[in-house]
Amino acid sequence: MRRILSFISVFALLLTACEGDPGPQGPPGFDGRDGIAIPAAFEIQLDFTAPNYDFIEPYGFEVLPTDVTLVYISWDIDNGQDVWRLVPQTVIFDDGNDLVYNYDFTQTDVRFFLEGSNLDILGPEWTQAQVFRVVVVPADNIGRLDLSDLDAVMNMYGIEEFTRR
Repeated sequence: MRRILSFISVFALLLTACEGDPGPQGPPGFDGRDGIAIPAAFEIQLDFTAPNYDFIEPYGFEVLPTDVTLVYISWDIDNGQDVWRLVPQTVIFDDGNDLVYNYDFTQTDVRFFLEGSNLDILGPEWTQAQVFRVVVVPADNIGRLDLSDLDAVMNMYGIEEFTRR
């Protein structure tokens, strides 16, 4: 019986001592915390002018095909704090006209634009010096939180500041 146990022990040691060639390099890991990638985020101030009332901003960083761009507009100030709203946002005026702040995105840029029944009659308070915050996040994580809450998105992804453009 001792011989069998000695043989099994020596055989097990030989098997564990074998080493082959290292395998291929794995994919890069996340740059963030808790397995969540830190997204790219920036703030931009825009003036919308006729005739297109739009503005295209290149990202200037890599955006993956599975990433999603979120855009927030500085909507109001409450007790000295900016109130941010997820775009699109619609305003209905007393005269029946409407205005929609909207956006779309590709892998290379984000386009901010206005839609509405009569954009040519808008005052500068609706078209000039509009401040937006843009966050590009992995699509597989966006179901975890309320996207309309910029603070929740910032906390989820560890965003501490927005670069200004």
